[in-house]
Parts: sequence; C-alpha cells; structure tokens
Amino acid sequence: MAQTTDMTDEQRTAFEAAAFRRLVAHLRDRHDVQNIDLMNLAGFCRNCLSNWYREAAEEAGVPLDKETSREIVYGMPYEEWKSRHQAEASDAQKAAFADNNPHK
Repeated sequence: MAQTTDMTDEQRTAFEAAAFRRLVAHLRDRHDVQNIDLMNLAGFCRNCLSNWYREAAEEAGVPLDKETSREIVYGMPYEEWKSRHQAEASDAQKAAFADNNPHK
C-alpha cells in the first residue's frame, strides 16, 4: 500500500476508524438515501456495513448478532429505521438492482 506520510499502524487504524464513524454518521443523517440506491450506485449499503462490522468483531473473537450490528450502523433498531425511512423500491430501482446484483 502506498503511503504519502509516515504513520504508525495505530495511527492508520485510528484514522480508518474515524473515517468509518464519519461515514456511519453521514448515512444516519441521510436517511433519504435508500439502501437500494446505495447498492445500485456503489455496490454496498448500510446492511453491508453492518455485516462487515459484525464479521470484523467475530474475527476478533467478539460475538455480535446481526440486529446489534445493524443498530450500530443505523443508530436505532433496524425495523424502526425501516418503518420511519424506507420507501418502497420503484420498478426502475428493482430492475437496476437485478442487473447489478453480483449474487444472482
């Protein structure tokens, strides 16, 4: 990995963690951006982030269930977030997701 500055592994980890926290805060503030739009444009969504978080915890020997990892990312229980903010996907969004989904 190319680095433009000297930094310790601890600093790199701290910077990565800060960037992750900022991304999560941004996504919490932008509840108008639907997960399907994130998936269609970027290939990941809030659920992906929560899965990656859970997998990292489990790799470190810390058990974490899916609902808890989702609450960490969403800032509230997932079902509450869905009822407050998730809109029904349009036919165009569903078609784009079907075309872009690598798990077909």
